[in-house]
Amino acid sequence: MTLKISVYIATSADGFIARKNGDIDWLPPGSDGSEDYGYAEFMSTIDHIVMGRNSFEKVLTFGGWPYNKKVIVLSSRDLPLPPELADKVEALHLSPRELVHEMDIRGAKGIYLDGGITIQRFLREGLVNEMTITTIPILIGEGLPLFGSLDRDLKLELLSSISFKNGFVQNQYKVQY
Repeated sequence: MTLKISVYIATSADGFIARKNGDIDWLPPGSDGSEDYGYAEFMSTIDHIVMGRNSFEKVLTFGGWPYNKKVIVLSSRDLPLPPELADKVEALHLSPRELVHEMDIRGAKGIYLDGGITIQRFLREGLVNEMTITTIPILIGEGLPLFGSLDRDLKLELLSSISFKNGFVQNQYKVQY
């Protein structure tokens, strides 16, 4: 596979990416811009963002479209797109392997994979190459977990680990299948 599929995501210290209702109010508000936690560098390595419908619907609540890369939303149902996003977003009903094949045909080089269920599906299929996980020092008790059940253990090779003054800890892993 020439296509690199990467995850870049934040979790609470207890492993959740959102509250049970999908709310991410526990994430710290935007910083003063002095620290982007490697996000700009990461984004320079990808040409497509792939997310599930729930993540897409959450992004729509942010008050402005945050991406300058093509976004593909995986959904098993019809997904009406806002007219202003028609050239920025595409909805597809494909399995992870079908999507990888489609992205290879399109000449994609790097995918940013977002959304818990979507990440879990790609991990189960052995398609994720790297994961950058930033742990936020907060316990929210319950919510939507980053990881779900697997049919086998997945070993991770730690590529780097950075701690920030605000207590965030960012680990980058290579997924070993």
